[in-house]
Amino acid sequence: MVAGTATLKLSLSAFSSPMSNFSASSSFPSLLPMRTPSSSKPRFLSESLRSLISMLSLTTLRFSLTCAFLSGIYALTSNDIKVGTNLEVDGAPWRVLEFLHVKPGKGAAFVRTKMKNYITGNTVEKTFRAGSSIEQADVFKETKQFTYKDGAQFVFMDLNTYEEFRLGEKEIGDRTKWLKEGMDCNLLLWNGKVIDVELPITIKLAVVDVDPGLKGDTAQGGGTKPATLDTGAVVNVPLFVNVGDEILVDSRTGQYMSRA
Repeated sequence: MVAGTATLKLSLSAFSSPMSNFSASSSFPSLLPMRTPSSSKPRFLSESLRSLISMLSLTTLRFSLTCAFLSGIYALTSNDIKVGTNLEVDGAPWRVLEFLHVKPGKGAAFVRTKMKNYITGNTVEKTFRAGSSIEQADVFKETKQFTYKDGAQFVFMDLNTYEEFRLGEKEIGDRTKWLKEGMDCNLLLWNGKVIDVELPITIKLAVVDVDPGLKGDTAQGGGTKPATLDTGAVVNVPLFVNVGDEILVDSRTGQYMSRA
């Protein structure tokens, strides 16, 4: 009985001894996967970040060079002038109304223009030497809705931001007779300021006053008569048009186009 107990103790001692040697030995190879030291991650990220920054810098440089190259190729000259071109002259925006390229028998060619100042409304004639560099005015359009009239001001609204833009009767001119609440228009902006408004070319308006049509008047009949529209504008319409009819009008010419 005593011998059996001694044998069992020896066996357990023999079994536990290697385990203790295994855990204590630092030179024994680990059977578990080694974890990457934390110090290697920042080095990897730093190298990747440097590569990304270098790549972005190169791309930005190429883009800048391309823009500079293209701007040199497509720089605006007086030869590019046409009706509707927006120019910046003496620090003010101008719109070309008319132009004519002139090549005299003697002397240098030139471009004669008639331009309108967006700010003052003044119209002048100006001559440019053919091929000379000119500066294009940074005029852009934004669609706004004409919402209401506040005294002498016409209020337009951005339907996304509800921001209001106001124009006076002087800026709009005789186009006020075509403005109708709820009409979408293009506002022209320069340096953050509204300088002009563009109405839709085709507008639909209702006839509120007109002489009644005569018997036998048809869509093919000749002759016209004046009709007052719901904006106060007066246009000549065919004899068959009556009060309550909706018609289409060309806002550029003020001429009747057809029934809506």
